[in-house]
Amino acid sequence: MAAERDTARERHPAGATAAGRPRGGRLDQPRAPRRRLLPEWDPDAFGRMSERIARFIGTGRFLVWMTVVILVWVVWNVAAPEHLRFDEYPFIFLTLALSLQASYAAPLILLAQNRQDDRDRVNLEQDRKQNERSIADTEYLTREIAALRMGLGEVATRDWIRSELQDLVKILEEQRVDGDGQHRPEAFGTIGAEHPRGRDRDDR
Repeated sequence: MAAERDTARERHPAGATAAGRPRGGRLDQPRAPRRRLLPEWDPDAFGRMSERIARFIGTGRFLVWMTVVILVWVVWNVAAPEHLRFDEYPFIFLTLALSLQASYAAPLILLAQNRQDDRDRVNLEQDRKQNERSIADTEYLTREIAALRMGLGEVATRDWIRSELQDLVKILEEQRVDGDGQHRPEAFGTIGAEHPRGRDRDDR
């Protein structure tokens, strides 16, 4: 009896698992693609084809070929024998063909324009981001140049060093002219008073 109860429990689990599992596919496997009644196509390939057609329609070669075809069509249906004419006057079949061409050409041209607008929008966004980066780089370089100029303002220039050396030479010459051989510290103390350290105002 105990063995029969265990087997019954295994066959009919209780609890949350007793609600029944979905009859669909397993959760650990991808679901099979659904079948569609409508045909599928690549939007990019269709868009590229529409752009080529619209680009060809907007050329002079297309106008020349269409004019030649219409002239041959009209001349053939006017001058050819009656049993060889397939579209007599008023050329209803030609009018229908031109209307069909125009009805297809307009959506293709609009589709090509929409794709071109999308590309222009992406290019404008990229140009805007590039301009923002250029402005940021320019501001950074401006700040760096200003910092360098401020740092160079504390550096001794060649003219300042030359003036200091000239003052020292004058003091040494004065000492040599005196000839007393005594060291005069007040002479050297006047150098810093006459020319303070740092960059002169004239050098700036």
